[in-house]
Amino acid sequence: MKTVEEIKAAIEAAVPGAGVEVVHNPGPSGQHSLRLDPSHAVEVAKFLRSDAELAFDFLSNVTGVDWPDREVTEKVRVTRPVTRTVDGVEQTVEETVEETRKHVERGCLEVVFHLFSIEKKHGPLVLRMRTVNRTDQVELPSLTPVWRSAEFQEREIFDLYGVVFKGHPDLRRILMWEGFKDHPMRRDYVEPDDFDYEPTAHDEVLARAKAHQAALQAAAVGHEGTGAD
Repeated sequence: MKTVEEIKAAIEAAVPGAGVEVVHNPGPSGQHSLRLDPSHAVEVAKFLRSDAELAFDFLSNVTGVDWPDREVTEKVRVTRPVTRTVDGVEQTVEETVEETRKHVERGCLEVVFHLFSIEKKHGPLVLRMRTVNRTDQVELPSLTPVWRSAEFQEREIFDLYGVVFKGHPDLRRILMWEGFKDHPMRRDYVEPDDFDYEPTAHDEVLARAKAHQAALQAAAVGHEGTGAD
């Protein structure tokens, strides 16, 4: 199989302005991937499937990743004027100092696709796409029209992470019920404390269930004390 750099070059030749980026994996596997510009992703996917040499005719797996906002600390060198007294004479000189600055890197949701070629017997090729953020701009194009095996897996990512796949033929929850709030695989997801309690060895679950029941009982007593119907 071609390297990801070679595949990137082939994509750019076939799809002008595709905006493909190589994502290097520093781990022992060295399984590098390609990050796609969502606006060209479907066109790129069609090329990868139909190209005679690549022929990625099978999508085996689709998964999601949640990247929350994170604070980034970096050191920068800054040159600024400084007034100093030398031999009784004030002088303004430039001095380079190192400053620590912090900024918040906006989070996003990422979808990862693994492609194989049954015809050519090669793979995997790993593709990635990222949303603009993880709040109100969470749309990505569906690749189900290109590889039908993406259908249920994109539904799972929609259900558990909240990615909205535009062009999906039947986008709805697949594990959680309709009307369920939030997305359980997000890193800031908070488990409810009002689930049906069953014996468990997890002390935190037991404590949360007991606290919820105590709050319900206190609310009921307060309601009766007000004489409300």
